[in-house]
Amino acid sequence: MGEVIDSAARESDTARHFLRQWIAEDVEAGRTGGLVVTRFPPEPNGYIHIGHAKAIMVDFGMAKAFGGVCHLRMDDTNPSKESDEFARSIQNDIRWLGCDWGDHFYCGSDMFDQMYEIAENLIKSGHAYVCSLSQEEWKKYRGIPTEPGTPSPYRDTSPEENLDLFRRMRAGEFAEGERCLRAKIDMASPNIHFRDPVIYRIVRTPHYHAGDKWCIYPMYDFAHPIEDALEGVTHSMCTLEFEVHRPLYDWVVDRLDEMGLLVVRNGVKIRPQQREFARLNLTYTVMSKRKLRQLVEEGKVSGWDDPRMPTVCGLRRRGYTPVAIADFCERIGVSKYESETDLALLEYCVRDDLNKRATRRMAVLDPVKVVIDNFPVGETRYAEAANNPEDPSAGSRKIPFGRELWIERDDFREEPEKKFFRMAPGREVRLRGACLFTCTSLVKDSEGKVVEIHGTYDEQSQGGNASDGRKIKGTIHWVSAAHAVPVEVRLYDRLFTVPAPDGDPEHDFTEFLNPDSLKTVTAYAEPAVAEAAVGEYYQFERVGYFCVDPDSAPGKPIFNRTATLKDTWSKLSSK
Repeated sequence: MGEVIDSAARESDTARHFLRQWIAEDVEAGRTGGLVVTRFPPEPNGYIHIGHAKAIMVDFGMAKAFGGVCHLRMDDTNPSKESDEFARSIQNDIRWLGCDWGDHFYCGSDMFDQMYEIAENLIKSGHAYVCSLSQEEWKKYRGIPTEPGTPSPYRDTSPEENLDLFRRMRAGEFAEGERCLRAKIDMASPNIHFRDPVIYRIVRTPHYHAGDKWCIYPMYDFAHPIEDALEGVTHSMCTLEFEVHRPLYDWVVDRLDEMGLLVVRNGVKIRPQQREFARLNLTYTVMSKRKLRQLVEEGKVSGWDDPRMPTVCGLRRRGYTPVAIADFCERIGVSKYESETDLALLEYCVRDDLNKRATRRMAVLDPVKVVIDNFPVGETRYAEAANNPEDPSAGSRKIPFGRELWIERDDFREEPEKKFFRMAPGREVRLRGACLFTCTSLVKDSEGKVVEIHGTYDEQSQGGNASDGRKIKGTIHWVSAAHAVPVEVRLYDRLFTVPAPDGDPEHDFTEFLNPDSLKTVTAYAEPAVAEAAVGEYYQFERVGYFCVDPDSAPGKPIFNRTATLKDTWSKLSSK
């Protein structure tokens, strides 16, 4: 699993990590049969996002920490929303995150025959019955937590009649919603999920993996513990919303134990256990797959891999790295309590990683021309700069330098404020790695906008350093106008304008979409940028971190802004 998943396994203080402590106690007590087995069970009804990445790091990380294995399982029990596209994407994204399940890839749908037999056994033993109440009716009968529910009028039907009805359900004799199979548990339980929950329903939709063999499908709460038990999973870790479902999980495992279906490993009967931890809540983001799907289907974004999306494929396309995501997950830790994590922390982790690995180049996104009047016409010189100051092995490159340059418009002020130390009339600044330059005059258009900055350079200032040792406060980057390569740059920003876009019940979350979350500009870059390959990381010096987009063509790279060089939103949010 390499450097990525190792970070999730490094926690040595078990008191700080209750899941690790729980597993350690089971290992010491000999309850695992000598092997810790965890699982990551996504439903293939969408692309996984940064919240799933946290769960992946927990599941695979805990298996790694105890020398065990983590299974990857498609929990595909709802054919109306699932697809092979989603299943493939999940596998690709998990591999990219640095996790490896080896030979342990499973599909819940491959266990449908066994689940059906288990359901029949529950009927025969009086633990399940076929109910003819509609969904609205049985939810009404279920009642409220503070009062006992009302038993279904079908609750005491004989096992023989229930078995006949269930087999007719499988044969396709009933319409969707006309019948369902319910577990017979406790209608007086304070836990609503324990009041005769539905464990099978009729769905007349072909399954992406199982085809048209079935028209009845198990509910997730029924299928999940069966899958864990049949796979020999020792520790099943879920997010907190499943805590109220745990009694049903244990009830199903009890029934499987009675049927003799639990895995025995090294003489130890493996009883899977479920524990819950807090999910990831991230500011300026929605984490609901339903809402992410809505953004895609309504064309609010270009697709699941839109770089503004919190999906793993979107983060990858934007230029986020597996190492940065793992670092982020390690920093936020594992807790039993819900909290909200600031997106700025994820962006910090990305900057921290890209600072070490990103190749440096110079590019100008909002150009204004500089003309060095005393520089020889037609002459080209070269400045030398490191490809990555954090990595000496990356070497250096030569950057062409001439009479006419492009600089960022924001690096010039005709009337500079007090703490502005970059270019201004009469002020000497350093042109990064090239020379010292002083602005002497301006050319403006008919509307008064500066279109050319003229000046002179200090002929003794080799590499941008003064020969007499005088200090220069301002240093700016530049690109030779004669050698510049025009490139498309997509400036991505946060998708929403407020920290909790789905936290206001009076407003639809789409009302808070950031209209400036994507701006596309044509930038001028140094010649070496032309050969950038898809997926490569770059730091445009003094501008930000960028990644080459898959839309690029040979010799015509398209750059996505991954992150600015510092957190600009903290200043905006404080105003």
